Amino acid sequence: MNNKKFILYTRNFIFGSEDSLVSTVGLLAGVASAGVGREEIIISGIVLICVEAFSMSVGSFLSERTTEESSPDYKNKESNSLAASIIMLVSYFFCGLIPLFPYFITTVDKAFWWSIVSSIAALLVLGIVSAKILKTHILKSALRMTIIGGIAISLGVTVGMLMR
Repeated sequence: MNNKKFILYTRNFIFGSEDSLVSTVGLLAGVASAGVGREEIIISGIVLICVEAFSMSVGSFLSERTTEESSPDYKNKESNSLAASIIMLVSYFFCGLIPLFPYFITTVDKAFWWSIVSSIAALLVLGIVSAKILKTHILKSALRMTIIGGIAISLGVTVGMLMR
């Protein structure tokens, strides 16, 4: 695989994973903070993960394809946009299950915290893995991913509490 494809695929993996962790835990924590029941939280999470995984995948495909087509040396048979969009879909879907899983196995009060903690831990791991893959500074990448993602998560919790 050439470096351009590798970067494209890695970018879609990181984007899909990070966005899924933050969006899903933000929604779940926000909805849970608003006092919604466990079943409704799970349904909301499943709907979000499925719709957003597909939406992000379509967005990835369209933006990558448009960018490719704007290149003077574009050849349709050499397009990487479909593979990038599949990576986006799969990474978004599976990472979205991380913050949702606690709601299947425990009470809303406990799941609320397990969902947040597991998502922040997953962001930390994603920062480490992406730094290793891209050969960048591990600590800087891990902290940046965790801190910025954590801020976004806290926004979901805050909005949910305000809507209560």
